[in-house]
Amino acid sequence: MQKGTLDMQMEGDRFLRFKRFFEAPPQLVFDCLTRAELVQKWLSGPPPMEMVECAIEPEVGGAFRYVWSGPNGEHRFGMQGIFKELSAPHRIVHTEIFDEDWTGGETLCTTSLLPQENGTLMDLLVEYSTAEARAGAMQTGMKDGMSQSYDKMDKILEIRAG
Repeated sequence: MQKGTLDMQMEGDRFLRFKRFFEAPPQLVFDCLTRAELVQKWLSGPPPMEMVECAIEPEVGGAFRYVWSGPNGEHRFGMQGIFKELSAPHRIVHTEIFDEDWTGGETLCTTSLLPQENGTLMDLLVEYSTAEARAGAMQTGMKDGMSQSYDKMDKILEIRAG
C-alpha cells in the first residue's frame, strides 16, 4: 500500500475497514494515536474546525474525550470513548460515541498496527450498531476528513522519526 492513500472497504452490513500505510515504526504510530499532545496536532477536523479539548487516559478502562470548534466557538461538537484493549505498539480497541450521537449509537474501533518494510500498515475496523448507522456515517464525507487528518499525522511522524 502506498503512503498517503486511505483505503476504505465495507464488510458485512455494519463494518467499515480502513487501511493506511505510514512511513514510521509501529511505536511512533501508536504514540500518535494515544498521546493527547500528538492527537491534538493531527486530529483537527475539517477546516476551519480545530480541536479545542483533548484528554486521553491511555490504559484499559481509561477514557478519552475530544472537542472541536469552529471560529468564535461556532459548531462545537465532541466525542468520547473508553479503551477496551491497549497492546503497545500493535493494537488499540476502543469505543466511540459523538455527543449528539449522529452515528446512531456507539461504535467499536479495533486498530492493528502491522510492521511493514519501511513503516507500519494501520488496519482500522469500525463496527457500527446498525447498517443504517454505517450508511449514515459514510454519507458524512468521513473518508476525506480522515485522509486529511492522517496527512497531518504523516508530518508529525516525519519530524519524530527524524
